[in-house]
Amino acid sequence: MRTYGQFCGIAKALDLIGDRWTLLIVRELLALGPSRHTDLRNGLPGIASNLLVDRLRELEEAGLIRREAAPPPVATTLFTLTDRGRELDSVLRELSRWGVPLLHESPGMGTFRTHWLAQPARALTDRTPVEPPVAIQLHAEDNEDLVLEVNHGVVHTHPGRVDEPAATLTGPPKVLTALLTGGLSLHDAELEGLQLAGELDAVRRILPDR
Repeated sequence: MRTYGQFCGIAKALDLIGDRWTLLIVRELLALGPSRHTDLRNGLPGIASNLLVDRLRELEEAGLIRREAAPPPVATTLFTLTDRGRELDSVLRELSRWGVPLLHESPGMGTFRTHWLAQPARALTDRTPVEPPVAIQLHAEDNEDLVLEVNHGVVHTHPGRVDEPAATLTGPPKVLTALLTGGLSLHDAELEGLQLAGELDAVRRILPDR
């Protein structure tokens, strides 16, 4: 393992997680939960398979992830975060918050996966925690769906669909991202192609202050 050789918490942390792709692997496992090698490859476009293997091994040796066997009929290896690995959630949440202005300033857009909205979405706070729980479905064109569940002032996310969401937001990835990160108001997002079906009040519960 390469090391900075410094007696500093930041340097020691970067010794373990400062290599290219490492924190993005953690991002995937936080968003998706236990994942196969192919799941991680799909969420990390551009990474070489052998490099992913190396990074997973390094994270396992550092005690940040572990392997577990999926039950039949899947019968494959799953990678999951340990308690120590899940402590990086708050680190990535702050890094995501710091990077949001860079998204708004970017003239173009690279590869996108809907579950990448999990970090900024979980940073949102429901301003009406006494209201009943609701689920909001996100659909970003040709990408996988993401569910935002709002309950007791906290927003949770998971990939997939729910049968009867309180509201569904459908639109271009950049518009959905801007809406959930404060770059566009709901009105402006609709002008940019966002479609809202269902309860407007449910959507307002998860919109960031602008």
